[in-house]
This record gives sequence, structure tokens and C-alpha cells, in this order.
Amino acid sequence: MRMKIIGTGSALPKVTVSNKQIMDWVDTSDEWIRERTGIANRHLSTGETVASLAAEACEKALKQAGVKAEEVDMILLATCSPEYLLPCAACQVQERIGAANAVAFDINAACSGFLFGLTTAQAYLQSGMYKKILIAGSEVLSKLMNWGDRSTCILFGDGAGAVLIEAAEDTQESRMISFSQGSDGAKGMVLSCRDRWINNPLYKENIQEDFYVQMDGQAVYRFATRQVPACIQDALQKAFLTVEDIDLFILHQANARIIEAAAKRLHADIQKFPMNVDRMGNMSSATIPVLLDELNREGRLKRGDKLVLSGFGAGLTFGACVIVW
Repeated sequence: MRMKIIGTGSALPKVTVSNKQIMDWVDTSDEWIRERTGIANRHLSTGETVASLAAEACEKALKQAGVKAEEVDMILLATCSPEYLLPCAACQVQERIGAANAVAFDINAACSGFLFGLTTAQAYLQSGMYKKILIAGSEVLSKLMNWGDRSTCILFGDGAGAVLIEAAEDTQESRMISFSQGSDGAKGMVLSCRDRWINNPLYKENIQEDFYVQMDGQAVYRFATRQVPACIQDALQKAFLTVEDIDLFILHQANARIIEAAAKRLHADIQKFPMNVDRMGNMSSATIPVLLDELNREGRLKRGDKLVLSGFGAGLTFGACVIVW
């Protein structure tokens, strides 16, 4: 069986925050942010949650596909910013949308999470275990930011995107052709966020760090600009395709400079790399599905188009896949 995307959806917090607004909160400038990241605006939660945003995105994907929630066999939710450690956010989404017959669980691979969820779903479809699967990426990263740290708080936004996939017959063109993914845990602490430390009657950790995102921006930039093109090339080789065969490269929207550097290393036309990072900021696992939904609803994706999806982020994790839309 092959994977076919039959519906997409996205959801964003109602409030948009510009660089000029952030200048009131932290010592920075609109020019400084734009030059280094390409970001001008982002959406920030004023009460929207990982579960509420994901549920809205999933409902839009279901509506577009003409599928009822009761028909969904599985919900995979990629997130690194859930409101609860348990129950998992995917189970909260299951309840919100009424997908009573689905099995649901979360995936945390940070910014690569949606891509890892997509390949996980592909494996379930190929095994014959399930036929309709919702994969969402949803984040409320604003609660993980130190809003006095201009090196991190300017980068991130909140939002959710989702796709509905179904098992298609081998005779259909839509499918995932190949994928490549990996992790480099030895370098993982260059991008981290601490959870609660050990504190019980037997032991108490003496931890000084806070619970906000910590990032070595230069190290992450070097990792991304090196690893992303290499991972994409590996996926292309497995598919017996070249850069020229691809219609669009849909990359994790972390930073416009990273995407431009990846295009340059691949010797690819930057016009094939659609971006919305200027309007959304870095939404971690939500960036790829939100961009997919935008492109789909704008009519820029046609059946038979060859797409490369690529994610990279904390872990360190990375991945790419080649799909036929």
C-alpha cells in the first residue's frame, strides 16, 4: 500500500506580533531580526493550546478530505511543548475531534517531529495495520521562551498544521518514494529546554538553569546548513532522482538564511523553496504542515508533483523524504 495525502489543515493563534512590538519587550531592532532570520511577524498564544490548535488543524484536514473523525484509525501528534506530560496531547485531540476509534500518541523529535510522524505513519500503512492516519505538528513555544533573551525569543512562533493520509493502491501515483533521517545526540545540548528536576525524599538535584529554551545559535546554524543538504541528497539518491526532478522543497521554516544556504549547497533554484518564516517565525514541528496547507489551499500543489520535505532541530534530529503529491 502507498501513502496518499488527502487533506491538509492549519491553525494559528489570533494575535500576530511584529518585530516592532518585540522591541518594546527586549533590546533588539526590526532590522537586526530581519537581517539574521528573515522573520518579521509571528503568532503568539493568548490562551490557545497545543491540543486546541492541533484539533482545529485536524478538523480542517478532515473537512477538506470529506472524512469523518470516526473513520480515523490513528492520530500522531508531533510536539515538544505540550501543556501536560500526561495525558498526551494526541489523546486530548482525539477527544476534541471525536475520533473515538483512533489510537493516539505523541512524538517528540522537536522541529523534525512532523517528518518523523509522517514516516512512522507510512510504516503503519505499509504494514496494513491502519488505513487513515492524522499526523499533526503543534506547538506553543512562546511559553518556553525567556522573553529577556533576544537570541531566542525573537525566533519562535505558535501554531499547528495537520495532514490526513490514507492507504492507496499501488497503482496510484501518490506515494512516499524514499526517506532519510537520523539523530546526533552527542551534540544535542546545543539546543535544549530543561524539564522539572529530580526532587524526592531520597535525592534533590542542585540545578541552577531555568526552564527556558537554551540555544547555541551558531552551532545550530552550522549543523543545519551542513546536514540538511546532505540528508536531502541521500533521500534523492534512494529515490533515483536529482535536484532538478523536484518541483518544490518544503523545508522546516527555522531561518531564511538556513534555507537559502541549503538551496545554494544543493545548486537548486531558490524559487523552488517556498517560505513563510517571515510571517510565522519558527513553529518547530508545525512549520512543514502549516506551509503544506498554505501551498495546497493556494493551488500550488498538483497531483503528480514531486516534493522534498526536510526537517531539522533539537536532538539533534534531521530528516528528509521524497513524496509524490
